[in-house]
Amino acid sequence: MFRLRLPFALALALAAAFLAPRFSAADDPHRPKVLGVAHVAFYVSDLEKTRAFYKDFLGFDEPFSLQRPDGTTQMAFIKINDYQFVELSTDKPKPDNRDGQLSHISLYTDDAAAMRDYLNARGVAAPAVIPKGRSGNFNYNVKDADNHTVEIVQYLPDSWSGQNRGKSIPATRISDHIAHAGVLVRSLDAANKFYAGILGFQEFWRGNPANAKTLSWVNMRVPDGRDYIELMLYDKPQSADETGTKNHISLTVPDAEKAVAILKQRAAKVGYTREIVAKTGVNRKRQVNLYDPDGSRVELMEPDTVDGQPAPSSTLAPPQ
Repeated sequence: MFRLRLPFALALALAAAFLAPRFSAADDPHRPKVLGVAHVAFYVSDLEKTRAFYKDFLGFDEPFSLQRPDGTTQMAFIKINDYQFVELSTDKPKPDNRDGQLSHISLYTDDAAAMRDYLNARGVAAPAVIPKGRSGNFNYNVKDADNHTVEIVQYLPDSWSGQNRGKSIPATRISDHIAHAGVLVRSLDAANKFYAGILGFQEFWRGNPANAKTLSWVNMRVPDGRDYIELMLYDKPQSADETGTKNHISLTVPDAEKAVAILKQRAAKVGYTREIVAKTGVNRKRQVNLYDPDGSRVELMEPDTVDGQPAPSSTLAPPQ
């Protein structure tokens, strides 16, 4: 009887393939939804001055805060809408902090535990146990490629934010939506692997100032909502002013000129002395740049371009 003799190495490979466990697509954890930007947290040096900036100047409310055992406020929550907040932390930034006043950004999902499993399967370290924060929501921290802290949140009905649903949204608020959070990014390729490759963000626009020689910004939208992050590219150490300008939040306003008029009426009350003016940005949308007492930028921006036509995307290469 004729027998086919296979090379020994090939025979071993075939045997290993036959005996190896079979994995289906169902074994690979599925990515839960990434619904939007939950909050952006800033370190503040003077909580009362920053509270006045957000509450008396921008018109928002503070529905709750976290207290230390000694009764001092550790974190104040400024409510933008039922799903979005600005957190004001009175903790001190760590000595090795490179983000200036930015503490972290936060994304919200529909399933924090499933997101933990999904991230771990893709090499992103996430905790074995999903804790409930003091405010009552599931939350935990991971790191992106630039070592920014990215908090993952799942909102729960009985949490502070859940119980405050539909409340603390005064008519005085200058905006009802955080459109995006901006963060400094050193390597676009590395950031893309995390935000696009793992979390499923989708790039939709690139921009740069008129005199730039390299790409400056990349906008990437969450896969399951309308919010986005703005990757602020850089290739050299950033000054405190540059860091405060680039690590920022953007609030949607329907009419920038009306927002300017309102804010000019409120400015004297809180001692805001910086310029308040609407300008058309590179993205052809009117915007107003404001700064909190520590120099963190709060951008007010209209949702549409000035003529209804999309701004062309930059073709410059990212900084190396």
